[in-house]
Amino acid sequence: MPATPEWVKALKPSGPQGNELLDLERAKSSISVEKLSDYLFGHELIAKRDQILEILQSEKVFDKSQNYTLGRVEKFPLALARAKKLRQLKVKHNWSYVEEAIAQGLVGEPHPYGLHASMFLVTLRDQTTPEQQEMFLKKAENYEIIGCYAQTELGHGSNVRGLETLAIWDPSDKTFIIHSPHLTASKWWIGSLGRTANYAVVMAQLVIDRKPYGPHPFVVQIRDLKTHQPLEGIHVGDIGPKFGYNTMDNGFLLFNKVKIPHSHMLARFSGVDPATSKYIRPASASLVYGTMVFVRSHIVFESGSVLARGVTIAIRYCAVRRQFQDRDAQDRAGEQQVLNYTMVQIRLLPLLAATFAFHFTGKAMMALYEANQKRMLKSEKPNNETNRTAGPEELNPVTDLLADLHATSCGLKALASTSAGEGLEACRRACGGHGYSSYSGIGSWYADYLPTLTWEGDNYMLTQQVSRYLLKSARSVLQGKAQNNDTCKILKQFLERRDMGAAFDILGKDEDIVSAFAWRASFLTFEALKHRDEEKQSWNSLLVDFWRLSTAHSQYLVVKNFYEALHDKSMGEALDTETITLLRQLFRLYALHTLENEASEFYTSSAVTVRQIQLARTKAVMQLLEEIRPHAIRLVDSWRFPDWQLDSSLGRYDGKVYEDLFHRASELNPLNALTIDPYPDSEVMVKRDGRDKMGAKL
Repeated sequence: MPATPEWVKALKPSGPQGNELLDLERAKSSISVEKLSDYLFGHELIAKRDQILEILQSEKVFDKSQNYTLGRVEKFPLALARAKKLRQLKVKHNWSYVEEAIAQGLVGEPHPYGLHASMFLVTLRDQTTPEQQEMFLKKAENYEIIGCYAQTELGHGSNVRGLETLAIWDPSDKTFIIHSPHLTASKWWIGSLGRTANYAVVMAQLVIDRKPYGPHPFVVQIRDLKTHQPLEGIHVGDIGPKFGYNTMDNGFLLFNKVKIPHSHMLARFSGVDPATSKYIRPASASLVYGTMVFVRSHIVFESGSVLARGVTIAIRYCAVRRQFQDRDAQDRAGEQQVLNYTMVQIRLLPLLAATFAFHFTGKAMMALYEANQKRMLKSEKPNNETNRTAGPEELNPVTDLLADLHATSCGLKALASTSAGEGLEACRRACGGHGYSSYSGIGSWYADYLPTLTWEGDNYMLTQQVSRYLLKSARSVLQGKAQNNDTCKILKQFLERRDMGAAFDILGKDEDIVSAFAWRASFLTFEALKHRDEEKQSWNSLLVDFWRLSTAHSQYLVVKNFYEALHDKSMGEALDTETITLLRQLFRLYALHTLENEASEFYTSSAVTVRQIQLARTKAVMQLLEEIRPHAIRLVDSWRFPDWQLDSSLGRYDGKVYEDLFHRASELNPLNALTIDPYPDSEVMVKRDGRDKMGAKL
């Protein structure tokens, strides 16, 4: 392809330039981006990120110029090369876990070590004995073995109890036989398994003397450490291209009576006595699910940042993009910035508010997880709970110690990841036609994030876990045996006041907004309990009610955590009054916009009146959009995404949207280096391939 002519390079977009428009936007607001960023993430963390960014940009392997043009067979080796370089840099610079996570976030794509660095290592740390840590964990931490977490199967995902892979205890030689009895027992969707991992933590049904004991984790070697070929009795490979996530080698795995030693069953919480072949029960039936609770908590924590990336791109672009004229403006000479249209604001600004809501909720969630981890380790007592068979809500009982965390992680994972995934698509659509271009930086990010809505528990299935817990809590409240936690507290308050009514002033008092969300969740809880216990409705017939209940409870938690963050002493010490006022406006926008969308439930529960809903819609929300609009650019700036990380023409900090979009299409697009033969009678497809000259090949 001929070089871009100089006359083309000299062209500029018409009208006000993008950088001029964003400069004007930033001048509209006086909030300190630096202070807000420092409060959200910490000054030291931001400084460390800048140092790591400089290191990554100096490495050729992290060049992003062809990220959007490569096919999967080209993407995977590059992703592996980047993963190896990240590991080398971690060792060279002695990066901590947090610093390594920062580096991976800056690179901005899944990589083949992803499941090794997360679930494989976390499981080995949490569920192994000291002896097993010597055997496996140290080697895994040093990358002498590369692992994955093999739970999901071709025929089962969210229903862990239905997994088909077997681990049969053989007392004759003190081994377990790992076996896949059916095609649907094939492990499937396992990240890092397809081509990379040589070890796996395999969730399999433990069988002792033909008696099943449920799914348990086992460490299984699957490939030779030197040749990297599959071991005998193992069939393993990559599952093929996906909607996104194509830099990760999600894999399949089948076993044909593979024997592993007794020591390969992760035995911190349960095991098999090799001398007697007796099953050693876990201290708590829920402890073996610690890894999943951790990952779900982390998903909640990350959801704000995930959504903020799309919101940053969309808001910056909508501030630069100009379309049509304001029909009512006195001066109709120029086109309007798209961000000035209320139809765009109502799509983007509540999502901007949600990024902060999920950020503060995620911090609270991780703190709750860490606190419960410490408590759990002090409370490893025999489980005296009896088996119950009354209904699905009585299966898999969790201990009182973990019940609130388990339900919270399930509900918030479902709400936060769904909101982030759907929000990214809303951001893409708000960018108009250019949002469909890969160069927007939203499409691939959206596609890579979408699996989060399904893995670690399908979001619809998880809502059953939340409802199960809420029904159990409601029963305990009615029986006078309630636990001392927030869930039981709001349920008791509802019972005490339901005859008097709510009368919450949602338009005048922030604390009443929180109370209204609590009231609605409590009302739906007791309604579901009535349907289940009094009317004896089937579990299946109530699944839609349970989804609504879980959503209501989780939205209450987000609103509550955002409200509490606003009243945290540290915020008052770190931020000025103007910024705190703006965050309060974001809180009210998130809460009232959510209330408006869920109006029927708030009205049915008598948490609010019809008039309050009308005023929230026509007055409060619209006024909040107007108040927040001047600060939109500085608010997205506070997330501090470098251009290199966003990799987006539309979301550039300097606003040079159209220049960058044209540059990528004209000079970085390898398809333009091919001179084709267009005639149907010719067998020649490509007359000339100039990709080597433009450096577009791997």
